[in-house]
Amino acid sequence: MTSLRRIALFGECMIELRGQVFGAMQQGFGGDTLNTAIYLARLCRDQDIRVSYATALGIDVFSDYMIAAWQAEGIDTSLVRLLSNHLPGLYAIQVDPSGERHFFYWRDTSTARSYFDAPNTPLEDAVSELSAFYLSGISLAILPPEGRERLLATMARVRANGGMVAFDNNFRPRLWPNLSEARTLYDRAYALSDLVLITLDDEMALRGEIDADQALANVLALEVPEVVIKRGVQPTLVRIAGTPPLAVPVETVPRVVDTTAAGDSFAGAYLAMRLTGTPPATAARAANRMAAVVIQHPGAIIPAEAMPTPTVLLTTEATPPV
Repeated sequence: MTSLRRIALFGECMIELRGQVFGAMQQGFGGDTLNTAIYLARLCRDQDIRVSYATALGIDVFSDYMIAAWQAEGIDTSLVRLLSNHLPGLYAIQVDPSGERHFFYWRDTSTARSYFDAPNTPLEDAVSELSAFYLSGISLAILPPEGRERLLATMARVRANGGMVAFDNNFRPRLWPNLSEARTLYDRAYALSDLVLITLDDEMALRGEIDADQALANVLALEVPEVVIKRGVQPTLVRIAGTPPLAVPVETVPRVVDTTAAGDSFAGAYLAMRLTGTPPATAARAANRMAAVVIQHPGAIIPAEAMPTPTVLLTTEATPPV
């Protein structure tokens, strides 16, 4: 994989409420691809890589704050559309004693759904400048049919121009009208991708499979150049076309505080490593280490001072407790 200069990520970012029901709530923001963009930008801060985020926001104080925060993280926001008479989506999150999350969404009128409601968009106009493009199953799910078609066309155009396309399967059943439609669009997205990041449980839910071994075999058989398979506490698998899969152990931690953004931070770290020339198995080890750090903190985005450097992520020593 060659050194890349500009990567765009597309998706939805919503206002987050975290705290006690009908009690004190802390405001924040989050979204799967936005979380990935932040971790990617942090890890590529000293590299010649421009991280751009594409979404739609409103013309309001919440949207203004989000954009300022993203820019402070080093993310280019020139691909963001600002739409009047629209507001960002909203979600509340509860975390149980084991660190598992429970989400409640108000996103039916989220501004991001309207990103492609125009003859052309900043993302589509920038395709010729992109060396890489990243999106997720949620990115597809939130869009109306025409928007999905244009997003898939954007994937095809980036790839036709010689860019790398990465797709994370992040499957959320409640966002799809039926499994048949979801499967069709996922198959199309896989076919347009050079790299897919797959959470095996999500793939099993998408396909209606109960046999994990069969699901794994199906994923390993995908005609995608590079496949990364996350399996919870089991080793991560990395399969490069034409070679056997490699198993990369996950990192153990003394206590899980919050699993929010474990997969998103994994994706950000894996992309950062691959875009800077790190071999796949080594990149997966670093990504597992990044996720292990994140789940020891509350919230999707850990404090900047807790952020490990690429050198730390690539060390052979175990991840220390935080």
